[in-house]
Amino acid sequence: MRSEFETELQNLHVRFSEMGMMVNEAIKKAVMALINHDPELAQQVIHNDQRINNREMDLEKKSFEMIALQQPVSSDLRMIVTVLKASSDLERMGDHAVSIAHSALQLQGKPTIEAVEKLIQQVYEKVEAMFGQAINAYLQEDAKAATKIAQRDLEIDQLIKQIERLCVEKMKTDSKMVEVGTIYVSVANYLERMGDYVTNLCEWVVYLKRGKLAELNVKKTKPNV
Repeated sequence: MRSEFETELQNLHVRFSEMGMMVNEAIKKAVMALINHDPELAQQVIHNDQRINNREMDLEKKSFEMIALQQPVSSDLRMIVTVLKASSDLERMGDHAVSIAHSALQLQGKPTIEAVEKLIQQVYEKVEAMFGQAINAYLQEDAKAATKIAQRDLEIDQLIKQIERLCVEKMKTDSKMVEVGTIYVSVANYLERMGDYVTNLCEWVVYLKRGKLAELNVKKTKPNV
């Protein structure tokens, strides 16, 4: 029975990791669709989102089954709870990728702001790096690395502010850019939320390793200035 449970646990672990790769690919395609003005790629992201949703539901169902039927010990239970909670965060990241894909479609045929798109590319690169490192921290159960990764979310927030300032400047000087600027700001906010969800993932890595919930999002722990 223990051997069978360990096999199921390992399979849960693998399928969660696969979900992480699926979400990472969706984010990449969504941002590339925006930057390269590629409506077909945007439609791919929208169409494939159901696969991510199905995987999240599959992981949730399996997690509850293992908790109810196997009565796992504390360390195994932490692994199952981590997958259960973190897969929900991954699914939300996938939803934001879809939102970016829709934004890419909305920008079709409209004037663009090259400087803003370059900043969006930079934000994406930081989100992707954080996300990949967070998945690696999960695979290695490295709480120390997860804590350091979460601190990089502030770098994303700084770039988001630059995007917002630049968009506001463009909208003030050219009323025709109001719609475009609003779309860009929305995309920036989607990416910002992704950074927050990566931080959540880092928090679950800490829980997995130490059995304690840690607040790593400095935006929640520090007062707004």
